[in-house]
Amino acid sequence: MKITALMVLKCNPEGSDPVILANASDVNHFGYFQRSSVKEFMVFVGRTVAKRNPPGQRQSVQHEEYKVHSYNRNGLCALGFMDDHYPVRSAFSLLNQVLDEYLKNFGESWKTVQSDNAQPWPYLNEALVKFQDPAEADKLFKIQRELDETKIILHKTIDSVLERGEKLDSLVEKSSDLSAASQMFYKQAKKTNSCCTIL
Repeated sequence: MKITALMVLKCNPEGSDPVILANASDVNHFGYFQRSSVKEFMVFVGRTVAKRNPPGQRQSVQHEEYKVHSYNRNGLCALGFMDDHYPVRSAFSLLNQVLDEYLKNFGESWKTVQSDNAQPWPYLNEALVKFQDPAEADKLFKIQRELDETKIILHKTIDSVLERGEKLDSLVEKSSDLSAASQMFYKQAKKTNSCCTIL
């Protein structure tokens, strides 16, 4: 999963090209001589997608193995260029956080900006690095991943957890914590279940 670029743009309602307010990209995984062309292409695609994204809408545009996720919040638009494996939910959560941070830092000053990259903003470069892991952008994704790891652990049977080769039967017999009735229940349940086993 890889985020290649993040952008914040001002979308003009009259239909003119959007103005790039902030831009951060990581094109190191491209060849040295391709990097400037890739950056130019991302600016072109970013403007095109932002221009066609109506206010209040979220869009995902796919091109080969990349997706451009876009969120236009009343004319302030955030875009993320990500590979196809980056979860969509995490992508839009990230874009929402980027817009929140931008408004917290610059307020409504973006409405008067007329030229590209007028306001330097180091946060976007930090976000590009921090959110390479989708769990940082989406807390539910992080919780789901932890639950999946826990589920894998819980799927191990009790016999496989007992590494020293002890059988559960011998532990039940030796246990002083189990009453005679509990031991009898265990043995009876095991006998009943064994008759139903298909070989």
